[in-house]
Amino acid sequence: MAKLVFIPAPAVGHVMSTIEMAKLLVNRDQRLSVNVLLINPPIPISAFTAYIESLAKNPIERIRFIELPQVQTPLKIDPNAFLSSFYELFKGNCQNVRNIVADMINQPGSTRLVGFVVDVFFASMIDVADEFNVPTYVFYTSNAAFLGFNLYLETLCVDKNQDVIDQLVSNSEGELHELIVLSFVNPVPMKAFPTEYQTQDGLDFLVCSFRDLRKVKGVMVNTFLELETHAIKSFPDTNFPPEYPVGPILNLDGVAGKADDMDVIRWLDGQPPSSVVVLCFESMGIFNEVQVKEIARGLEQSGHRFVWSLRRAPSLEKSSKGLDDNYDGVLPDGFLERTMGVGKVIGWAPQVSLLAHQAVGGFVSHCGWNSILESIWFGVPTATWPMYAEQKLNAFEMVVELGLAVDLKLNYKIDMFNPSANTVIVTAEEIERGIKRVMEDNKVRAKVIEMSKLSRATMAEGGSSYASVGYLVKEIMSNI
Repeated sequence: MAKLVFIPAPAVGHVMSTIEMAKLLVNRDQRLSVNVLLINPPIPISAFTAYIESLAKNPIERIRFIELPQVQTPLKIDPNAFLSSFYELFKGNCQNVRNIVADMINQPGSTRLVGFVVDVFFASMIDVADEFNVPTYVFYTSNAAFLGFNLYLETLCVDKNQDVIDQLVSNSEGELHELIVLSFVNPVPMKAFPTEYQTQDGLDFLVCSFRDLRKVKGVMVNTFLELETHAIKSFPDTNFPPEYPVGPILNLDGVAGKADDMDVIRWLDGQPPSSVVVLCFESMGIFNEVQVKEIARGLEQSGHRFVWSLRRAPSLEKSSKGLDDNYDGVLPDGFLERTMGVGKVIGWAPQVSLLAHQAVGGFVSHCGWNSILESIWFGVPTATWPMYAEQKLNAFEMVVELGLAVDLKLNYKIDMFNPSANTVIVTAEEIERGIKRVMEDNKVRAKVIEMSKLSRATMAEGGSSYASVGYLVKEIMSNI
């Protein structure tokens, strides 16, 4: 038997896809087992806690979960140095990882440790893995185009010693200013660049993490060849670890279970095929009251059926009822009455169950990579409304590079630490236009449906991702 140690970043999307990757590996080779080391986020997140608790209730064969103890001095996340704060948090857990892995391999009859599989945030764990004489692999939860974009920026910073911040900040407002990035077919506009990389903190994190990334033995990328053919083939032949396109890696167990979930599913059961647009922006998609009213007006003006997952801003959390369905004073007067029977406004959304439903024909999304892969898997076209991190690049790739989505609003950004303070407002007219396009553009819909078939075929025996996982398992088992 051979054992891998997985260390995901403490974010719901990262943990979910990482655990699905672990499942895929143990199912491909019965000799493999996995220990997943879980780190609590420095800022409590209810969705993260709920997911971790669900893991304890549903054991997975040959996968064990171990919660790392809190670091002695809790880290304070600095909004002005967000990425480097997280990087320090991960480095602070190195000793905890050393202790747990040492205990693991010293147990009588223990299986052979053959490697670490870490998030890109945790690439510094390569030093710990080296102490145990095993290689480190990275599971990259985003896509190949963004991986190439990061390598491009790192090259500018390190090899060419260019003032990247000056380039990005001085040109960020220029709609026409673009850069040629090898992992993209088209020139990438400045407005699609992550705002995090327009600070010294963000670039310092990038340089540190990719310096470590170059030392690992392989990078598993949550994508597939048929989707990102150009990006996957754009990586240099030297000075970077082998890439394994292993996706789409998805958690498809998000079946509706709560009473509210079943209520929206029953409502969808009564709607015509492909007639409903879903609006869901996950845990960080919180809007202020002005934006909420614009979304409501845009939905109403579009005339399309809808399911809208509306997360309240922190200032609205303590409402009189304290329930997800209490939107008094937030939605326009009479909105719920006028749209009764046409749409549903809900709190937390069972996104996978919604996208899988035959009544759903469009998806307005923040463009997190997991959400994009889910929409492709179920053949649902997306209207892109990216907010932070790499989401604008994801949207640019989906709309411009691949023609698998329509653009609702590319140059939008959200303050993760104070979402109520957002000053950029997407108008009702823009929202109406985006919804109509995603629901009525048959050319995009046909392309998404075709890519859906490829996304499923690539994971089946004989598919490109199936083969890539096979090469990866063979490489891992060679470490015995």
